[in-house]
Amino acid sequence: MARIYISLGSNIDREQHIRAGLDALLRLYGPLEVSRVFESEAVGFAGSPFYNLVVGADTDHPLPRVTRDLRELEFAHGRAVDAKKFAPRTLDLDLLLYDDLVCAEPVSLPRAEILTNAFVLWPLAELAPRRRHPVTGQSYGALWAAYDKQSQRLQPVDFSWSQASSEPSGESITY
Repeated sequence: MARIYISLGSNIDREQHIRAGLDALLRLYGPLEVSRVFESEAVGFAGSPFYNLVVGADTDHPLPRVTRDLRELEFAHGRAVDAKKFAPRTLDLDLLLYDDLVCAEPVSLPRAEILTNAFVLWPLAELAPRRRHPVTGQSYGALWAAYDKQSQRLQPVDFSWSQASSEPSGESITY
């Protein structure tokens, strides 16, 4: 089993698309570990604020299948095939980590945005504060502690989602 971490983001019908993305990931990977949801400004373009979060899951799917599945989920939730990198998104799914794998293909891992974007690092540090970045060797908790928090505006938001469909306890996550 591999431990994966995925960043989710949306700035179009944010609540609807984040919930739909979580539901789809739950169907693919089973129970999810879910960070708080954060609101952040668009980075790299002028646009509406995003909702962002990170989920952790365990999978026996190989890396190429995980990357393909995430891409297909984005398309299924309204992403255009020719979407620009810095543009509004219904659902943006980025694989951040696949265990401690360091690679450039089929996707660059660990994802560079972990070190540069608060909307990735803060929720990742919430889920895996002691886990170490496979290149820098620093824990995500230490990376977040050292991050220049004035460089990007980010705030937790009230958000509720339930993974009751696969959790016997009907666990609900509310922030």
